[in-house]
Amino acid sequence: MVDIESVNQTLENLKRRRFEAYYCASAEEAKNLALSLIPENDVVAWGGSRTAEQIGLIDAVKEKFAVIDRDKATTPEEKRALMKKGLTADTFIAGVNGISRDGWLVNIDGTGNRVAAITFGPENVVLVAGVNKITEGGLQSAINRARNVAAPLNTKRFGLATPCKTTGKCADCLADNTICCHFVETRYCKPAGRIKVILIGEELGF
Repeated sequence: MVDIESVNQTLENLKRRRFEAYYCASAEEAKNLALSLIPENDVVAWGGSRTAEQIGLIDAVKEKFAVIDRDKATTPEEKRALMKKGLTADTFIAGVNGISRDGWLVNIDGTGNRVAAITFGPENVVLVAGVNKITEGGLQSAINRARNVAAPLNTKRFGLATPCKTTGKCADCLADNTICCHFVETRYCKPAGRIKVILIGEELGF
């Protein structure tokens, strides 16, 4: 069940921090809104986002826009080159690992390309997140969610042998294949409106 009071307060606080913030009741509505926020002639790239995949946004973008698709790479070197090129895209799509009710965004990244594009490069950033990403406390609660919910689930998805894959909790590990390399906390959107956040009234992503 969606806590509308929590959603509305989160939206209000995101807007207060100069994000463009929206709420969509369904995945389909969110996909259509996200597409409408991308200018017609933009080149689009994206970071790993289960939510964007689940709502059909990535497939729709591939059909409608020129894209930089790292998944078309045939070698690790080519993939890295495409990820770098993604930093020059006009629009970048990603998810969020944790959103505090008072409007902080928290993302954890292994390679760093996703958080790099969110913070700098593309002039338009569209972030999609299920309401399950909202945490009721402040910044620390969003960090805790990113470390102890999102990261362990992603290590399972990728089949990585890290302690959190087994325990379901962050061990602050230094494993070679850790995906918790870069922690980015975004408290304010500058320039105003560059980052669009779409909250979706479903449990999506990790």
